[in-house]
Amino acid sequence: MTLPAPVLDDRKFQDLVDEAKKRIPHYCKEWTDHNVSDPGVTLIELFAWMTDILLYRLNRVPDLHYVRMMEMLGITLAEPVPARVPITFWLSKPQDVPVTIPADTEVATTQTETQASIVFTTDRALTVHPPELKAIIHRIANPEEEGRKRYSAQNVRRLDAGFEGFEAFSSVPQVDDALYFGFENDLSEHVVGIDLDCDPAGGAGIDPTLPPLTWEASTGDADERWAECEIETDTTRGLNGPGRVIIHVPVMGASKIGRVGGYWIRVRVREIDDEEKEAGMRPYRVSPRIRRAQAAAWGGRAPATHAQLISREFVGRSDGSPGQRFNLMRTPVLERLDGETLSVQTEGEPPVNWTEVRDFSGSFAEDRHYTLDGVTGELRFGPAVRQPDGTMKLYGAVPPRGANLLFERYRTGGGQDGNVDRGVINTLKTAIPFVSRVSNRAPAWGGLDTEGLEAAKARVPGLLTSRDRAVTEGDFEFLARRALPAAIGRVKCLQPRPSEAGRVDPGQVFVLVIPRVPNPEGLIEAAHLEPQEADLNTLTDYLNERRLLTTRLDIRAPAYTWIAARVRLRAAPGADPAVVERNVLDRLYKYINPLHGGSDGTGWPFGRDLYASDVYQCLQGTPNVQFIRGLEIFISKAGEGPSGDPVETVELLAHGVIASGNHEVDFV
Repeated sequence: MTLPAPVLDDRKFQDLVDEAKKRIPHYCKEWTDHNVSDPGVTLIELFAWMTDILLYRLNRVPDLHYVRMMEMLGITLAEPVPARVPITFWLSKPQDVPVTIPADTEVATTQTETQASIVFTTDRALTVHPPELKAIIHRIANPEEEGRKRYSAQNVRRLDAGFEGFEAFSSVPQVDDALYFGFENDLSEHVVGIDLDCDPAGGAGIDPTLPPLTWEASTGDADERWAECEIETDTTRGLNGPGRVIIHVPVMGASKIGRVGGYWIRVRVREIDDEEKEAGMRPYRVSPRIRRAQAAAWGGRAPATHAQLISREFVGRSDGSPGQRFNLMRTPVLERLDGETLSVQTEGEPPVNWTEVRDFSGSFAEDRHYTLDGVTGELRFGPAVRQPDGTMKLYGAVPPRGANLLFERYRTGGGQDGNVDRGVINTLKTAIPFVSRVSNRAPAWGGLDTEGLEAAKARVPGLLTSRDRAVTEGDFEFLARRALPAAIGRVKCLQPRPSEAGRVDPGQVFVLVIPRVPNPEGLIEAAHLEPQEADLNTLTDYLNERRLLTTRLDIRAPAYTWIAARVRLRAAPGADPAVVERNVLDRLYKYINPLHGGSDGTGWPFGRDLYASDVYQCLQGTPNVQFIRGLEIFISKAGEGPSGDPVETVELLAHGVIASGNHEVDFV
């Protein structure tokens, strides 16, 4: 139970007025008119209003003391976190020489009359290289049936000139037949256009709008050697005629096809599933025939951050005294990177870069240190504190009198405003030769606003309990959220009990991490629920510095069990079935959810079994649902609907949690 905090004075405005009116007969018997229109009552109300303000300020004193205690503990408001997104730069036309888009290039959303543009800045330079096509090889999945070699190389020079042609796949294309394009140079994160002159007489049998093909790029990874490419356009209509295929290439790696090494892009015949058959996708009866092939680069992709770069800002001039304070012009200031620092320039001497520190507790008089509050933009130098013997001790050096203070560069921005939708970033702030337009093919994600005071107060108990050391389960969970506030949606620590020690290594600790995802209350893709490798490495390093030496740390995703429900119901008379179905699905996706599921909306409890009655309870009170005739739950796969036999209970392991597959709603 929390300690009850007393209100120092609980009287309100009306209480003060009533109390004053009760005292009138005692002090002034002649005063008999106590109505609001009486001038004396007006004065009473005026003094009651002023007293009410004083009482309000008096009751704020405990909050002030709490904030001062937080400052003594070194707690400050967390700075905003910027959203990130890959930006695609499109060339006006393919170039014969590399085209470089510099780092810190600014792109933005469209500015309107009511809303300012949201600016993103690229994190690194992007160089778009012309592809150097050196080999074209086709592979036959079943060479013994064709009486041909598994791998057959083509003459690239003659193909480029259009002197000869060849069949891309088997005479009757089979699943896993493939056509490989080998490049001398790495085309990672490029937009590649492959111009193909395909014989219209080839490629018969398919629906040109639904070709059974997939484009992939080599990754160089022995386990997952190929990564799928996103298709921008395909005017060849499934290799059925002359045209161009424009694809977005992921990060590539060198590998060998046959005996030829290089960077490879391939188009492969894939298997057609039942849903695609119903949609009209059909296999090839005749192999496409390629008469000419060329490759060109149409652009590239670079990561960008919701931030604006401010360079060489004049902060002020030092007066030579300790504890000076200055303010940067733009706030909030994002987490500082290499090169984002303060430069002190003294006349006749070279500029000196100073070092930012969290506080001055470990600073000595010769240390060139400063602190910077990213929320307010306040820059401070070390103070001078009088010691018991009367001497003054400097906690950090003081810039010489008259020295100019310049902040070399910093980034401002961040917040949830940067979490923009796909295709919204479309403006290039600075013209770049040969670049015609920009776009974001994925939504920006990861932005967090500046931490509020109440959220900072909520951190105090965890900070006092853990004291920056990971011992208990609560310590690991608190420190994990503190290490990656923008990346972690939910975290759970499991420490096996002594009775279970025979089945696990002594000192074993499991930290289960569920990342933050876009639209967490809807249908979540399986890929979004897997933590990024970089985040896991960061979290591992952070917790390893704070754990006990005997602790064995294992950070991983939980064991997900995918649940698909089938609901049979009757809608109320006159209700729109589409609206009813959407309401039911929204409830199911929100309830059977690892981040917002469960009865309390904080995520399905780890290790808690799911019962059919839980789903019935979730659907109670759904608008315009007359009754539920039946409900079945199935253990399915990610992204799939109900299949197999229904179950009444879904049993979970201690490190397990449920997530939604594709639910179905049937009307009776």
